[in-house]
Amino acid sequence: MGTDRQIWLLSELQRLLEGQIELARQGKLGEVETLGEQAGDIAKEIGQTGILEQAGFEEQREHLAGLYRDLRLTLSDQKDEVSRELSRIRRGRRAIGAYRSNISRKAR
Repeated sequence: MGTDRQIWLLSELQRLLEGQIELARQGKLGEVETLGEQAGDIAKEIGQTGILEQAGFEEQREHLAGLYRDLRLTLSDQKDEVSRELSRIRRGRRAIGAYRSNISRKAR
């Protein structure tokens, strides 16, 4: 594989990871997943070719590892936020159910 292709693969993976991080911060998880599929294909090709194990690619390897860490943290934060929001919705639905029950009893 030529050096130009290797550089393109690494740049493309970086671009996709940065895009996923930004979308995750915006809560656009469906779009994160779409980019994740593309990033997975690129990462698979990078892994098959062993680019990141070659001398001279240490900096890119560390940078990509950092982006993956950032993405995992960002997705974890989003997961926590969604979980909190679901809890609020459940409490609200229970409250509405209680109000509805009280109103129904009083109407009888």
